[in-house]
Amino acid sequence: MEICPDGSLLVRAPLRASVKEIRQFVCSHEGWVIKQRNRMKKETDKLREAEKHPLSPEDIRHLADQALRELPPRIAAYAGQMGVTYGRVTIRNQKTLWGSCSSKGNLNFNCLLMLAPREVQDYVIVHELSHRKEMNHSPKFWEEVEKVLPDYKRRRNWLRENGSAVIRRMTAGCAVS
Repeated sequence: MEICPDGSLLVRAPLRASVKEIRQFVCSHEGWVIKQRNRMKKETDKLREAEKHPLSPEDIRHLADQALRELPPRIAAYAGQMGVTYGRVTIRNQKTLWGSCSSKGNLNFNCLLMLAPREVQDYVIVHELSHRKEMNHSPKFWEEVEKVLPDYKRRRNWLRENGSAVIRRMTAGCAVS
């Protein structure tokens, strides 16, 4: 089963399944359908609200300047706590990533991170620095993150729930082709 962007329900079933069996299956999962429709509506509402407050190029420059001032000292502090080194720190204006770590140890952070709560910013910093120990997302990687931020899942969930709306503010005033 899949909830379509318009809220309709798409059900795929084996050819041998009867209409009665399909209806029973859908009815037995009514709670899931309602939950997914509510989640989708909430997400759509957040995106629409974000589009009402687009960021200008000046706003983005301000966020980048703020990130350049505020993030490096925090990166250095967490790196010291974690016992890792890193190379260059770059602030970017990205439409998909919050941060990245290259194989050479260079760190990149999205300027839009400055619109997230400080604890979420710290999560992204620790996440990228953890790649200095584990260049993957294996269980060992997540153990490194958890050593520093035992509540990292809650912080990561903020990005999952709100990140698209934050990024949508950057693209709201732009024509997408």
